[in-house]
This record gives sequence, structure tokens and C-alpha cells, in this order.
Amino acid sequence: MSYHVLVVEDDLVIRSKLVGYFQNEGYQVSEAESGEQMRDMLENNAIDLVMLDINLPGEDGLMLTRELRSQSDIGIILVTGRTDSIDKIVGLEMGADDYVTKPFELRELLVRVKNLLWRISTARRGSQSQAKTKQDDNIVRFGDWTFDAQRRALSRNGDPVKLTKAEYELLVALSSYPNQVLSRERILNMISHRVDAPNDRTIDVLIRRMRAKMEYDPKNPQIFVTVHGEGYMFAGD
Repeated sequence: MSYHVLVVEDDLVIRSKLVGYFQNEGYQVSEAESGEQMRDMLENNAIDLVMLDINLPGEDGLMLTRELRSQSDIGIILVTGRTDSIDKIVGLEMGADDYVTKPFELRELLVRVKNLLWRISTARRGSQSQAKTKQDDNIVRFGDWTFDAQRRALSRNGDPVKLTKAEYELLVALSSYPNQVLSRERILNMISHRVDAPNDRTIDVLIRRMRAKMEYDPKNPQIFVTVHGEGYMFAGD
């Protein structure tokens, strides 16, 4: 995988040195000499890591660090000629991931970049995996139907079926408790914040509407089953 690194440095010699070195190491490298150019680069490119000089003309690199961190999880390595440990502490508190002082050893900086990109990549994979698991948990499949509760999307063999807010809430309520009988009162409590002037008849009306939309034979329902004297049960396979 080719990572994209942005070098933000106003000193042309140092900037060119960093750009050339990391390009030779196989990285995609962009450059900027000011905070304004940095923002333009970030807006128009997918940047994985920023090497940021603290002493930029016109803008404080520490403030830029805080700005960057407030907007994304991008990797940030501060590069500076300052040797005061206070700057290092403040930079890390602002959200920087690492800090090197000039003059620096390019091989050491490369190791720091590699380690940081590895940590970022690992964290992103973990987040994506969790997001996928969470997304899968929100998808209910039964018969020809797919219900994505997160996206509020219901489809039959890929064809979307529109739901009102109340119908959506009803389907969430019932499909969350498959093959369990839910009383009208319990269902009402689960959806009433979506319905004006709700009452027991509201549930019956919604069930009829859902059967009309989803059952092969609404008079002989197989998904929304009536349990006489108790309530309704979601019986989708």
C-alpha cells in the first residue's frame, strides 16, 4: 500500500530533502510551505500523515496541529528546530502523534513514520471491522426481504419498499423480538414517539398496512402473525 505523506515546511532545502527521501522510499509525497497550502492539499487529497514544521510563517504550527486533530485522525509528526521540551509537551497535548527536532536523522524519521502509519492502519482496520459488525447487526433478512434498520431501508429481492416513520418503527420493534409475542401496549410504547395521538387501534392499523405491503396473502399473514388475546408476533423466517 502506498501511503500519502504531506510535508509542511517553509525551508525549501529541508522540504526538498524530505520530499525526495520519502519518495525514494516508495511513498506518495506532497508538499506545502504554509498553513494555507496545507489546507488546500488536505482538501483535495487523501493524506495519511503530515510532517509539520512548528515554525511556519504567519501561523503557529501548534495551532495548526490542534486544527488538524479536531478534524480527523490523520497522522501528525511535528518537525522543529526548537529544543524546549515545553513545545514537545504542548504539541503532543494538541494532538500530535510524534515529535522530532532538527537536525534529524532521516532514517530515524522514516522509522517513526513507518511506526505511526502502521498504528493508524491497524486502528482504522479495527474501526472498519467494528463498523461492519455493527452494520451487519442492523440488517435483518427474512424470506425475500432485507431490512437495514440503520439506513431505514426495506427491500424485497433488491427492490426498495417505502415505509412511513411509524411503519419503520413498527418493523424495528417486531423484528427485534422474532417469534415473541408483543402486546399492543408494549409495541405502542416502542413507537408512540413517532405517532400522533396513539392508541391500541393505531397498532392494528399499522399491522394492516404492513401486511398489505409485505405479505403474499394479507388475509393469511406469515410475517405479522396475530396471537389472539395477546398481541402480534414477527414470524419472518
